[in-house]
Amino acid sequence: MAAVIDKRMTVQMEGEFVVFLIGMRINKPWKVHKWMPMLLAMPRMIKELKAHPESGFLGYNGFGKVIVQYWRSFEHLEA
Repeated sequence: MAAVIDKRMTVQMEGEFVVFLIGMRINKPWKVHKWMPMLLAMPRMIKELKAHPESGFLGYNGFGKVIVQYWRSFEHLEA
C-alpha cells in the first residue's frame, strides 16, 4: 500500500489544462427518484473516464455533491 502524504501538494504542468466543477443541489430530498439516479451515475462515469486515457481526463477530487475534474483541454472536455 502506498504511503499517505499528510501535507498539501502542487504540480507543475506544461501547457494549459481545464478545471471543471460538476455537482448537484438537492432541492426536495423526499423526491429520491429525482436525484438518486444522478448520484449513482457519477462513480460509474468517473470509472469510465479513467478507463480511457485518450479521453483527456486527467483526474478528479471529491465525491458527493461536488466533484472537481481535471482535463487536458477544453476540446477534450467537450468531446
